[in-house]
Amino acid sequence: MSAPLQILGGRYEVGELIGRGGMAEVHKGHDTRLGRPVAIKLLRGDLARDATFLTRFKREAQSAAGLNHASIVAVYDSGDELVTDAQGGQHDIPYIVMEYVDGHTLRTVLTEKGPMDPTEAARMTEGVLDALSYSHRMGIVHRDIKPANVMIADDGTVKVMDFGIARAIADTSATMTQTQAVMGTAQYLSPEQAQGQTVDARSDLYSTGCMLFELLTGRTPFQGDSPVAIAYQHVGERPPLVSDFAPGEIAPELDAVVLHSLAKRRDDRYQDATSFRSDLQSARMGRPVSAAAWSDLTDYREAIGAPPVGRNGGTAAAAGAVGGAALAGAAGARAAETEVYSAVTGSSADATEVVPAASAPTDRPVAYRTEADTSAFPPVPPDEEEDKRRLGWLWGALAALALVGIMWFALANLLDGGGEEEPTLVTVPSVVDQTIERASTQLVSLQLRVERVDTANEAPAGTVLEQDPEAGAEVEVGSTVTLTVSTGPGEVSVPDLGGLTEAEARARLVDSGLTLGDVSEVDDSTEPAGRVVGQNPSAGSTVPPDTAVSLQVSSGRVTVPNVVGLSLSQAQSTLADRGLESSSTFRESSEFPQGTVLEQDPRDGIVDQGTTVELVVAQAPAPTPTETPTTEPTTEPTQTPTETPPPDEGGG
Repeated sequence: MSAPLQILGGRYEVGELIGRGGMAEVHKGHDTRLGRPVAIKLLRGDLARDATFLTRFKREAQSAAGLNHASIVAVYDSGDELVTDAQGGQHDIPYIVMEYVDGHTLRTVLTEKGPMDPTEAARMTEGVLDALSYSHRMGIVHRDIKPANVMIADDGTVKVMDFGIARAIADTSATMTQTQAVMGTAQYLSPEQAQGQTVDARSDLYSTGCMLFELLTGRTPFQGDSPVAIAYQHVGERPPLVSDFAPGEIAPELDAVVLHSLAKRRDDRYQDATSFRSDLQSARMGRPVSAAAWSDLTDYREAIGAPPVGRNGGTAAAAGAVGGAALAGAAGARAAETEVYSAVTGSSADATEVVPAASAPTDRPVAYRTEADTSAFPPVPPDEEEDKRRLGWLWGALAALALVGIMWFALANLLDGGGEEEPTLVTVPSVVDQTIERASTQLVSLQLRVERVDTANEAPAGTVLEQDPEAGAEVEVGSTVTLTVSTGPGEVSVPDLGGLTEAEARARLVDSGLTLGDVSEVDDSTEPAGRVVGQNPSAGSTVPPDTAVSLQVSSGRVTVPNVVGLSLSQAQSTLADRGLESSSTFRESSEFPQGTVLEQDPRDGIVDQGTTVELVVAQAPAPTPTETPTTEPTTEPTQTPTETPPPDEGGG
């Protein structure tokens, strides 16, 4: 823009620039009519004459304005403002007035703090899926889910923004375009977007899976030198497991959820945001995930030759079926579970079989037989002695042949090492002097597992110093390669202490070669009293041994937010986010809309978590019955005529 606008629409003051995107700038603003802060998005001046961008910008306003959800940044207003450029020409600049969120984007959080704790990453993603579930029901597909488009408010609320926007100009390392039709952001691109196919709600779920992968590991599933290279990987390469890159322990259930969300075919991944959120919540709470997600993880680990894992809290049919000998005894039950997986995922029976390729028996497993395994020899007539003698000779011949076969088989095993199939071998590449991220990607692509060992060294932090086995060695697919990685000159990695008690944090620091520094209490935390909510230095940073790490622990007290003027549902949600309870009474009011909070007690101050805030809520006054005036008939007084007595005819 040539010059910052001061007033839009006669009511919105334009303030400082707080963000800049591919096609728009976002300013902090103030609604002078309602007296509240707002965020104002303005189309860039150099794009204001392009009809294509004008249409897309206005479509964003129309799409987002129809969405009313707590996890979606609300759109209050939109319009156009006539401005004069430096050359004296006049043109309209469209703008969108949105809810102002006081917080940070997930991109900023990742940049400053690195990967998240699995529980926190799952909670953030569940909020995004809540927003997507609602928007998909309303017929809106986001098309660009990524950390930069998700806000985390200071109270922990998740807010998704930029709904319906089509970015045509962006960072060349992040955005893909084709004939001016935006395909999305390369690192979070669904395979169907990369192939130019129609995008639907399941494309958003794939992008959400990529985002969840990054929240857990600090990197996206696929990386490359250009957006095109990354897009090719989305289409044709197998995604890695979260557990191969995450700095902390990742449960197999969470591995399964992320892997299922990154299925190449949209029919093979989650079909709606609700099922994705349900599985993610189950993984976060240590419960079994859906059969479809678990089957994907089982097939993946089988394909790379990794050992199976058992389901947490459920029967691991996929894990239990590995090995030919394990089919005996429980074969029927396992075959049934495999059939269930096949029905759920919609894949072929071959894709869901769990018999490992290296040790699969030549005969069909017992679980697949439809008839009893009985002998084919005819019954012996009890009254024919000749047949008995012949049958006896036949049995003897068969026994001799069986004995010869057993001896030959045993001899063959001794000579060739058991006659087992030759394992698939791969050559270990040299990854010394590479970064741990690049080395891990290279090894995982060869279906090798990576084990990391940190050590202090003069080499830059994250550099691979040694590898075992060495480069050039031939190992079986699924083998583990141990990488010794530098943490920097004489430095150690600071552990994540969030959510721990002070005693637990002290023990964790001692184990890491560090010491406990100052401990201070902070208010306004969602953590219970005494739990760590902050640390300095931050988790993941490298420091010299014996460095003191200061902690901020929750005081268990929070500041009471002012919810007067909010709707009852918004007030209850705001209080619950602070760990406060609420109760409500109603008062008739004709000045405020029904359901608006009129009063609260306490009004402000700092209170303990769990304190109940009394709310007085406006209620529409009962309608006053209309009195119809009744006209009473006027009763005229009845006059009785005075009768004159007849004259006395007697003359008397």
